[in-house]
Amino acid sequence: MTLLPETARQIDARVAQAQADGHVPSLVLGVVRDGTLAHLAMAGEHPRPDVDLQYRLGSISKTMTATLIMQLRDAGRLAVDDPLERHLPGTGVGTLTLRQLLAHVSGMQREPEGDWWERAAGVDLTTLLAGITPDRIAYPPHTTYHYCNLAYALLGGVLERLTGTPWADLLGERILTPLGLRRTTYAATEPFARGYVVHPWHDTLREEPRTDTGAMAPAGQLWSTIEDLGRWAAFLADPDPSVLTAETLTEMCSPVVISDQESWRHGHGLGLELFREGDRVYVGHGGSMPGYVATLAVHRPSHTAVVGFANSYGFRTGYLGGLGRQLLTLVLDAEPTPVTPWRPAAAPPPAELAELTGRWWWMGTTIEVYADAAGDLHAGPVGAPNLRFVAEGTDRWRGRAGGQDGEILTVRRDEQGRAVALDIATFVYSRNPDQEP
Repeated sequence: MTLLPETARQIDARVAQAQADGHVPSLVLGVVRDGTLAHLAMAGEHPRPDVDLQYRLGSISKTMTATLIMQLRDAGRLAVDDPLERHLPGTGVGTLTLRQLLAHVSGMQREPEGDWWERAAGVDLTTLLAGITPDRIAYPPHTTYHYCNLAYALLGGVLERLTGTPWADLLGERILTPLGLRRTTYAATEPFARGYVVHPWHDTLREEPRTDTGAMAPAGQLWSTIEDLGRWAAFLADPDPSVLTAETLTEMCSPVVISDQESWRHGHGLGLELFREGDRVYVGHGGSMPGYVATLAVHRPSHTAVVGFANSYGFRTGYLGGLGRQLLTLVLDAEPTPVTPWRPAAAPPPAELAELTGRWWWMGTTIEVYADAAGDLHAGPVGAPNLRFVAEGTDRWRGRAGGQDGEILTVRRDEQGRAVALDIATFVYSRNPDQEP
């Protein structure tokens, strides 16, 4: 699916302007729709971007680390509320839970001891853990949002200790290979863009080192391309169930903390950032390493995303992230998701379902019930059903969407076995508005 010419023109113009205003050697942003790269906007010549050119992901690596943790959770190897001590003993901060580490609500200080880890040679896990003491906790857990790179090194350690496999190998086996992310790698692999700092006074370029971050790798080590990052965005919109279930990914996208208490525009789930733009919520993450910034923003309901890279550290993550979300909003406003056409049902529902369809009343309020082809019940205001129930037994249904999610719908019958009322979480709907049960 390609974009309309006017939408593509506006995106290209904004990316070109951002590259010129930001003095960026190389800038690339891609629009992903329904799993494919629908448009690529490129600017700059150092080097000229293309779909197969690697840049550094930075903290977008955390989204993959979090996915690995949730895979182990789904396999029964851990629980997200387990204390760290259970899986990585002797850290000095073992009372913190995996959930707190995933969502940046552990209260732990952001960086490890020593030189700036992003620009220095990394240490092994044992050495890193030796520098973690209880005084690394700056705030009581869950009292504030405090972004923490160190937390993801600890999560990487949990993965290694539980599986006996190094984080990078585990990532390849469980995410990169199954999803075909062939150009997402631990170390830079040609062709790749060199990363720079642009001098503020005379616009010369200083190339930045490309470090192996060692035990901090799960927080920001990876390299990738716009094509591969687009595939990862497509996965976050509509996951491959062999890698992660849709239910688990939705759990990761649910807010654990709102970081912006004034306007509620930013929060964090389990490894994913949440951004509110108007009435929409985007999930994703920003990333930076010396010489590089990256962005990932996904609108899950429409399977639309914007991904991007720049190879200048002065082009701050927040600026690139803001640009990416602006472009995502532009696409969604200009090219709404096509309406799915109505199609007639192949056959009426079974009699036991058909009996439950139609209108029901409670306290003067009307709901309408219909059955879909899968055998689920849908209910809600007339013309706008917003509840979904799935069968759980004879005359018993479990809410799976809307305001009654998780609640029980029970069918009440008279002596002749006819359905006369629907009991939805103790609110009893009858067929006759004048005769409430």
